[in-house]
Amino acid sequence: MNLFDLAELKARLAEMDFSCEAEDFWDDHEAAQKLLKEKKAIENKVQEFNELETEIEEVEILIELAMEADDESLVPEILAGYEKYKIQLENLRLKTLLDGEYDAGNAIISVHAGSGGTDAQDWTEMLLRMYTRWAEAKKYKTKILDYQDDSAGGIKSATLLIEGENAYGYLKNEKGVHRLVRISPYDSSGRRHTSFAALDVMPEIDDDTAVEIDPEDLRVDTFRASGAGGQHVNTTDSAIRITHIPTNIVVSCQNERSQHQNKETAMKVLKSKLIELKEREHKADLAELKGDFSQITWGSQIRSYVFHPYNMVKDHRTGAEVGNVYGVMDGDIDYFINEKLKQRD
Repeated sequence: MNLFDLAELKARLAEMDFSCEAEDFWDDHEAAQKLLKEKKAIENKVQEFNELETEIEEVEILIELAMEADDESLVPEILAGYEKYKIQLENLRLKTLLDGEYDAGNAIISVHAGSGGTDAQDWTEMLLRMYTRWAEAKKYKTKILDYQDDSAGGIKSATLLIEGENAYGYLKNEKGVHRLVRISPYDSSGRRHTSFAALDVMPEIDDDTAVEIDPEDLRVDTFRASGAGGQHVNTTDSAIRITHIPTNIVVSCQNERSQHQNKETAMKVLKSKLIELKEREHKADLAELKGDFSQITWGSQIRSYVFHPYNMVKDHRTGAEVGNVYGVMDGDIDYFINEKLKQRD
């Protein structure tokens, strides 16, 4: 089904409405929830079409009124309405580019401190906040799966689940090394420092997606969750670290209530990472994945965030740049996401 064909969308909605009215609809609760989730997504698309149609109709009516009355005072309102229509149309067009197998689903992102000591750990925490704020602005839900902070400041790494339509499609191109240039708050001499952090992005895999992992390929370790307190600290060895030996991929989870739940969540993250890696490496199955895939390659940053000697954020892949670095750090990153999506055109 073409998710941007209005006739097909309405036909699919009619099928779903019929299914929802069946007496045995809730017999399979998981399947029912999945159908309702798809139904909601399609309803949102139809609503977008309707709003777009309404917007251009209002502009057309204003043009007719202005011409009939020879009234130039309506021109600013006409131009404003047309600009709004163009923005909505462009947003809808960009969504047509989110056609990957997992693009419509949730995303799991992991941030890791690179070179730069405490500055890099502080930078990693800033990035986590940036993506959390972006998700909140999109009305997406977020959940911390793993959080490893440091007593000196910042975080060594963290894993965040972002739940919402097209979350993975929007974020998948954010994967890579992010560079910070600023006057370090940790340097008493007030010198400028450059710090690095890596972002990994993977799709959340549905429970019904078949992912075969040989238990012999896994090393499972338990440890006590670290943290200064609150939700990120544990008094028992309930945190789980799983290493996939053939690829050297390591995932961990420490924010669930029990060791069993932490292991379940860590396995889910590992499966998502392996699926993403299989797609990226164009392998037929997971068994073909061999080698060290433990981290994103350092050296070629995708984006630089400069606080000193001037304010600028620049994406090195698209050339997109903005001067409002503080707005970007508050989650305003759609411009960069969209410019990268447009490179497919």
